Formats: sequence, structure tokens, C-alpha cells
Amino acid sequence: MTIRDQNIAKSVAPSTHLGQTLPSLLYHAAAEYRNPTAFSRWTEDGWLSYSISEFRVAAEETALGLRACGLQPGDRVALYMESDVDFCLVDMGCLMAGLIDVPIYLTHAPETISYVLKHADAHAVIVSDRIKLRDIENVLNTCDSVHTVILIENDPTQGTIELSDRVSVRSLREIRSIGRNKNQSDPLAVREMSDQLAPNDLATIIYTSGTTGRPKGVMLTHENITFNALSCAEGLTGYVPGAKGETLLSFLPLTHVFARTNYYLALARGSSLYFTSPENLVRDMQDVRPTMLISVPRVLEKVYAGIIEKTNAADGLKGKIARWGLSRAQTSHQSNASGRISIRGVIADKLVFKKWRNAFGGRLKFLISGGAALSKEISDVLEAAGLPVLQGYGLTETSPVISFNRPGLNRSGTVGQAISGIEIKIAEDGEILTRGPHVMARYFDDEERTNAVLAADGWFATGDIGELSDDGYLTITDRKKDLFKLSTGKYVTPQPLENKLSASPLIEQAIVVGYQQKFAAALLFPERIALEKLAHRMGFEATGSEATGSETKGFKATGSETKGAKPTDSENRNMDDFLNTPEVIAIYKKLVEQANSGMPHWTTIKRFILIPDEVSVENGLLTPTLKIKRSAVREKYNDVISGMYRDDHDAISVGS
Repeated sequence: MTIRDQNIAKSVAPSTHLGQTLPSLLYHAAAEYRNPTAFSRWTEDGWLSYSISEFRVAAEETALGLRACGLQPGDRVALYMESDVDFCLVDMGCLMAGLIDVPIYLTHAPETISYVLKHADAHAVIVSDRIKLRDIENVLNTCDSVHTVILIENDPTQGTIELSDRVSVRSLREIRSIGRNKNQSDPLAVREMSDQLAPNDLATIIYTSGTTGRPKGVMLTHENITFNALSCAEGLTGYVPGAKGETLLSFLPLTHVFARTNYYLALARGSSLYFTSPENLVRDMQDVRPTMLISVPRVLEKVYAGIIEKTNAADGLKGKIARWGLSRAQTSHQSNASGRISIRGVIADKLVFKKWRNAFGGRLKFLISGGAALSKEISDVLEAAGLPVLQGYGLTETSPVISFNRPGLNRSGTVGQAISGIEIKIAEDGEILTRGPHVMARYFDDEERTNAVLAADGWFATGDIGELSDDGYLTITDRKKDLFKLSTGKYVTPQPLENKLSASPLIEQAIVVGYQQKFAAALLFPERIALEKLAHRMGFEATGSEATGSETKGFKATGSETKGAKPTDSENRNMDDFLNTPEVIAIYKKLVEQANSGMPHWTTIKRFILIPDEVSVENGLLTPTLKIKRSAVREKYNDVISGMYRDDHDAISVGS
């Protein structure tokens, strides 16, 4: 139960949530549950599964093998791996051996990888395959602390690797074989390792992907993460453990603590956990038919944008029914406040909403969103369709969950109530503070940054601005560092405007700017595929030098086969031409006017500009967790932003 006292939300945790290590979750699950599909991944031959017992044995062999390689408790081991079962196996092996694993994003630039390896003083690096090892071999040769590289898949046909003589390369198969032999000769070795572990021991150092500055090494203990996973599991009313219970599908990177804590939660409850990738998510949802899915807002925004696009494009009676269903979902939270299901609601559910649910596999019970704010409009529409989104909130530094909406206690527009056993309070300047067993130990080798966020009495400053309701529901209003002041002295909170705009299928990203200017403006990055389809519907003819003939109607690069491809100069010219047509400008102007509606007049967008560029992790404008890097955007488009505030601007004006 959550109570409010002097702007503090408190919750009391059962004692069983404290005092545990991560391997203890595995040992408990192995004793309690018999699940033959505890961990599964897709192969050419179909889904390959580990039972809980098989996973335990493999992790123990890995742990003993790692120790036999000369690695000692407290040594740091970097993981440069795909987010699959092997990651979980190696992670658990490190934890059993008392090693501290350091996951590294596959999308990180070489200089960032080098910084992490050197700052963490990593002794070993575990890599998925030779292809990825080739990507970082130059980095490894400059990191004197690294003495061991372990390959999950050691296929010599993938090319030769040239590493320093100080680095030995082994395969995971070899490591496990060494561990297996050790276990046979000394059956008590595993128990001795486990007995050496303590809940307050450091489990992992996670370097934040960072929207600004160099990465910070977040130090999380075993108890930080076990407490968080178990407290979250407690809040999932109706969660059924064991082989016949919940089925989870994971597609987010395990380098991020959100997906990783989800894996520990599934493990602790003996559930079936399947691993896929963002590219194969749609396919595997139909095959796995998950009952639980964790996501980030950007993915759900794309789902919602796809629903709107398909609905608007549908013809005939089918289109009319789809648009009626969508309209009903968009207004149901206003018109059906009593909670009663009308006959029209039953019809809409059968003809429209059931199809939406089937797109997620048809069995989804828990759809959890975290990592950033999700617009209330999207949340309301999905809930009306029988897909309630349980929004949550947290940071890497809080293991990660601070609060989330519970089944049956889901309040749209909020990030729910505090998890059991922690405290939340709002500082005088509106910043969200939290205290409890979920808060990190500190930042690794960075006392100055630790002291800036972690007070002596245990309160951690999140950097987010928010509000607490009388019954303890937390609402995030903006990032503290994202707030900016206009030259008029008024403050602008960009996130609500950006969320509204990004909900449109025609907008990939929206960034509101205006620091020390008279008014707020926006950079709008169109969603390329949706824009191409709009061009076709409007009969736009491409005008690039290579665009001749009817087959090039619209943009030169169209269709799913070009998704993610870098646009050519010709394609960008074609997009520029299309974006500059009065009809398209009018469409985007209306979207901005709709986003401005209901906002304080000083915070509304007065001018905007359409930028036909890609915003991605690869070009450094997004973090690996799909958060916008505002400083990188401002730096890259500084001239564009400055131009919007000149008298001879090329921006599109909105309102008076």
C-alpha cells in the first residue's frame, strides 16, 4: 500500500525481497519449477530451449571455467554480445564466479568502447562471434588491462583476428569444458563460490548510454537488482509463475537494465522467456504469442502510427468500420467513464480491436512501457482496445524501476505508484527524489558525479521533474535539464509537445527548441516510409535527375526493402521537393496546431521546420535506448535553429 505524507510516497516491502543474490534467484527457481522452455532463442531449426536445470548447469560450468582462466572475484568482464540466451548464460556465470560484468552496447562507437574498457579496467571481454571481435580488435589492442577474450561462436571461416600477444582467445565451449571437468573433480567448488557471494556485493557496472557527456559507470549490487525484480513481480497482479504460466518475449537490449531486470524477474518466477530482435518482433509475436511484453514508447508510437495509417488508407466498408473503431477508441475514455461496455463497444471490439490484439499474438496480459514518457492519447487508445499499457518509470541508477502502474490500478498519463519498499518525494524545485534498496551504490571511480546526485541520507536526485497525487501516483512532466527559459523569463517544458507530435505517423521525431529566444520553435523529422506513401497517394512526381518514368512516382526509394537505407542525394532532393509543397506544409502545420491546443500560450510552437534527415543511433542523434540526444541535435542543426529566429527565416509560422 502507498501512503502520502508531506509530499512523500512510501511503501513497505516484504522482508523476502531483501538479502538475496542473483544466483539465488536461479537456485530457487531450479528447485521450485520444472520449465523445459525457460530460455529460448530462434535458430534455423526453430526455437532452441534451455530448461531451468540445463541453464543452471551451463552457468555453473561457465563460472568455474572463468575462474580457471585466472579471473578473480571483483574482476571486471566486459560483454560485447547480442541480447539472447548466451548473454544471460554468460551473465549468470560471471555473477556466480563473483565477477563484475560490464555490458557494452553493440552500437557504441569505438572510442566509447575504448573508454568503457579502460575506465572499468576490464580483464576479459566476451564477444558473440569473430565478426564482432573484428569490429573491436583495434580497441582491444590499446587496452592493456584485457588479457582474455572469449568467443561464444568461434567460427574460423569468419576471418583471422590480430590481437596483441598478451591476449589469449578462448571459446565458450572450451571454458565450459574446463568448468565441467572442475565440477567433476571437485563437486563442492560451485557451493564454495556461492557461499562467497553477499547481497551487497557489486554485480554489474552499467555505463549509461548518455544523452550528454561521457558515459557514467552505474554500480549496481546483487540486492539492488534482486529487490527491484521481486518488488516488480509482486506488483503484477494475476502473474502466473511456472511452465504453464506467463510467456515473455524480449527484444530490448540486455545491455540496458530494463530488459535485464525483466530477465531476472522471469527467471525468479520460472517463466518462459523468448528472445527476439526488433527486426523480427512482429513475426515472433505471432509465433510465441506472449502474455507479457516490455517495450519503450518509441516502439508503441510506431505501432500506433501504423494503426492510424492503415486505418486511414483502408477502402470501402472495411475502411469505414476501421475508422469508426479507431474513433471510438480515441473517445472511449471520455464517453465511457462509467466502465460499462455498450453494444457498440462489443461490436467495435469484435470487428476492430480484436485484430489489434491479434497483432500482439492475441494473449497479451501485461504490456509494460518504460524508458521515456508515452503520450496519454496512445495509452488511452490501446487501453480501449483491450491492450492496457502499464507505464513505469525509473533509471539505470535505480535498478531500474521506481514506480509503475499495476493491473487494475492503471491511471493513464501517470507512471503509477512506487514499488514496494521505496520512497519517492518531490523537491522544492519539482525534481523527483527517491530512496531505498533500489538505488545504486555509486558511479564507478567518479566521486564528483556521485555526490551531485546521491545525498548522504540516501536520497537520489533523478533529474526528472514530476508531481505526486494524493494517493501516490507519479506524473513525469519533463527532464530537469530539458526545461529551458525563454528570453521573456517563462519556462518551456518540451516533452508534452514532443509526445503529441511524435504520435503522428508522419513524424519520426520532434524536438522543441527556444532557449533564450522569444518563443518556442520545433525541428520536425518526417517519418520517411509514411511520407513516401503520402506522396504516392497525392500523385507527387519525383523530380531528381534519375527519377523519370512512371515507376518513380513518389520517392525514388520506396517499399520495405529500403527501410533503414541511407538516402541518396537524389532521394533527399525528391523529399525536399515534396516537403515544400503547400499541401504537405498545410498537413504538418495542422499537426503543430493540434499539439499546441490546450498548452499555455507562451509554451506553444510558433515556428517549425521540416528536416528530411534520419534520426538514428548510428548517426549519434539517438541513444541505444532510443532517447533523443538533444545536445547532438542542437550542435548538428545549430544553423537551422538560429535561422528560425531571423526575420528572413525559412521556417513555417504557426498562429499569430
